[in-house]
Amino acid sequence: MAHVNGFCRFFALFRKKSRICFVRRLIDRFWRKPAGIEDCDFAKRRQDEDEMKKPFCFSAAAVIALSSLLFVSCSDQGETDSPPADASETEVGEGAKKKEAETTPMKESANQVAAGSGKEQITLAGGCFWCTEAVLEKIDGVEDVVSGYIGGHVENPTYEQICTKTTGHAEAIEVTFDNSKIKLEEILDIFWQAHDPTTLNQQGADRGPQYRSAVFYHSPEQKMIAEKSKAKLDASGYYSDPAVTEITAASKFWVAEDYHQDYYLNNKGDRYCTLVITPKLKKLGLE
Repeated sequence: MAHVNGFCRFFALFRKKSRICFVRRLIDRFWRKPAGIEDCDFAKRRQDEDEMKKPFCFSAAAVIALSSLLFVSCSDQGETDSPPADASETEVGEGAKKKEAETTPMKESANQVAAGSGKEQITLAGGCFWCTEAVLEKIDGVEDVVSGYIGGHVENPTYEQICTKTTGHAEAIEVTFDNSKIKLEEILDIFWQAHDPTTLNQQGADRGPQYRSAVFYHSPEQKMIAEKSKAKLDASGYYSDPAVTEITAASKFWVAEDYHQDYYLNNKGDRYCTLVITPKLKKLGLE
């Protein structure tokens, strides 16, 4: 029993001395005297000795504390730097073809053709403008293709509003071409093949008035050419049903959001592009 009591007293004394040494180390580390004071060498030597005798439990505590700080720092950085989920991933079909909705006002097209420049503009609607834009951008003589909205009654429409099917707009492309290199009749021939003009307010799985087939002419001459081209298409029997394409005067054309422009060129790996647009381009011999 005397041995046990002696051991307990020794252990209590050891714990007390350990606490004193720990406090002394903290004082030496954080409040030691600056260089130049007469006993600084002694303080440094004592600190070095204490560092060599530092108990394992103190080192472990320091490691745990440091790890906690690093974990919190990494967690905070993960919350701020992690990229947002991709909102523009598309599936085939209207319900599947998700386009990122933006609410910033659209701008009216300022892409006007100067008289006598040898250039013309025609505005065409044939379902999703990602498809028709991709086709017309491949045609020699076509200088510019802009995706946007036309034919509605709402000013500054956004894609989010277009999707409600209540604005009256159609997804369309404004095509600028050099008529010394390609004629409007040729562009319309390609247009008839790039979409199905016989389905009303529908292109494949895309349904709604925004997907209607339409030619928006910019002059009486273009109107006449479009009507003749449509009649020629019906007479050819290329489609089993007659075209329901509307031919009407061009109204304000609102340029669509930036992410819609050159969509195929910038998103060839997108599922909608690989399953719908790429096969269409290959069918037309454009890719």
